[in-house]
Amino acid sequence: MKFSEMPYKRPDPEAVIKEIQSLTERLRNAKSYEEARAVFLEYEDKEKVADTMAALAYIRQSIDTRDEFYNAEKEFWDDFGPEIEEYEQEWIKTLLESPYRKDFEQEYGDLLFVNAEIERKTFAPEIIEDMQKENELVSEYDDLIASAQIPFEGGTYTLSQIEPFQIDPDDARRLAAWKAKGQWFKDNQTQLDRIYDDMVKLRDTMGRKLGYGGYTQLGYYRMERNCYTKEDIEKFRTAVQKYIVPVADSIMREQAKRIGKPYPLSFADEALTFRSGNPRPVGTPDDILAQGKKFYDELSPETSEFFRTMLDEQLMDVLSTEGKQAGGYCSSIEQYERPFIFANFNGTQGDVEVVTHEAGHAFAYWMNRKRIPTEYTDPTAEACEVHSMSMEFFGWKNAEGFFGPDARKFKYSHLANALTFIPYGTMVDHYQHIVYEHPELTPKERHAEWKRLIGIYQPWLRLDGEIPFFSEGEGWQRQLHIYDIPFYYIDYCLAQAVALEFWAMIQKNPENAWKHYMAYTKQGGSHTFVDLLKHADLATPFDEECLKLVCETATKWLENYDLTGIE
Repeated sequence: MKFSEMPYKRPDPEAVIKEIQSLTERLRNAKSYEEARAVFLEYEDKEKVADTMAALAYIRQSIDTRDEFYNAEKEFWDDFGPEIEEYEQEWIKTLLESPYRKDFEQEYGDLLFVNAEIERKTFAPEIIEDMQKENELVSEYDDLIASAQIPFEGGTYTLSQIEPFQIDPDDARRLAAWKAKGQWFKDNQTQLDRIYDDMVKLRDTMGRKLGYGGYTQLGYYRMERNCYTKEDIEKFRTAVQKYIVPVADSIMREQAKRIGKPYPLSFADEALTFRSGNPRPVGTPDDILAQGKKFYDELSPETSEFFRTMLDEQLMDVLSTEGKQAGGYCSSIEQYERPFIFANFNGTQGDVEVVTHEAGHAFAYWMNRKRIPTEYTDPTAEACEVHSMSMEFFGWKNAEGFFGPDARKFKYSHLANALTFIPYGTMVDHYQHIVYEHPELTPKERHAEWKRLIGIYQPWLRLDGEIPFFSEGEGWQRQLHIYDIPFYYIDYCLAQAVALEFWAMIQKNPENAWKHYMAYTKQGGSHTFVDLLKHADLATPFDEECLKLVCETATKWLENYDLTGIE
């Protein structure tokens, strides 16, 4: 069945609630493990149907945020999701208190209950209205970003569509594009400030209502942190500053020399990796997808079947169009056991990284789509990002197909970008800790904190006010994760460290690297992040030695990489 043919029907809220209550009561009164297990599996099936309807509504609304029908459906789910949470929590409580808990643990493992205990800590009926208001604010931000119309050179562009101009080799044109984009954010900054201020205060209130003295602990529980703590993140942050930032800074100093620009760099000049232009994929979006098919056909039988299904059933929407939500994501449509990829192709190297990154998520879901319980289909966020960021490096196998004459440029910039990203991503997380630990900060004070952190994590950037918004230390407002999913960003940094481990393996023995990747991926979400790594013989990024070795290996490669003939 093609994605467009999947039927959508809004569920009857009262009927759904009664169904959950009935299943909960049956679980509570089960006379044997066999009876309890049957009820558990029935609940799983019912939940898949509801989750599928929600997923279809959210995906189709994000494809066109002007669609009145799916806008209404998204609003329905934004309100209904928090309302139904109370009844789902009663189900979880009953499962946790079941006399057959040990039987469940013996069959399915204890992580099911570890995660259930965490989920119990994220909710109380007192915050239902707050959760609904939070959803409204997230939608307001997403719709504002999707509505962007940026005038440039006689045309009008969305935030995604203007990105190719932001990496143009012509200095004046590139700078003008950055200024145009920055001006749009400046023009809308009052609204951006107000939305985030409301979000921070609302989330702080939710955390206090649940007894956490603020939002940070609630944010960790919402992200289902089940094997590391805030203190572990602080140690990782220290290691990033110690090992990664100096390497990233040296990369940017070399870039300044290569493109003939003074150090520190402007935001517009940081965006230009090579004087002759950044690597660009060859051909049309269809050509890129065709190369993706070739890559996955050659990588393994499993990836071949997966990607052919994605193409045949039209489970990807990748063109950048007016009214489309910004960014990219992978979702799952559980009733049909299918992933879905959403993206905004714009003719840049990122288009190829979508075919590898988001498809890495989708492939991991594909490999685990029949898991029971459904919760074990996907691990926690940082573990999921290992699937995607590592797949990007396996994509080097088809670099010539994707990039043609720019293949050498791509390999260099991809590795360099991976290293320079980690400081940025860590800064995003550091910033959020500051914001939620000090919810009383004004918008102006929050901007000042971001500007201060740039000096720590991105010392190669010039904050001279030349480019509106960006070079004034306000660029955090373009990062949708900060608004939409608090504390979901360090996950990318932890995953990038592991992906660089895979990159190092690929350089030595691609076949062995793929075996490790499959060993990691086939586990789904049946273990915690740290245990998934252990079972696949991979180092944990919480070990300082991991970042140290990654830096040494990657630095040596970059220093010895042949850029002869590339300007």
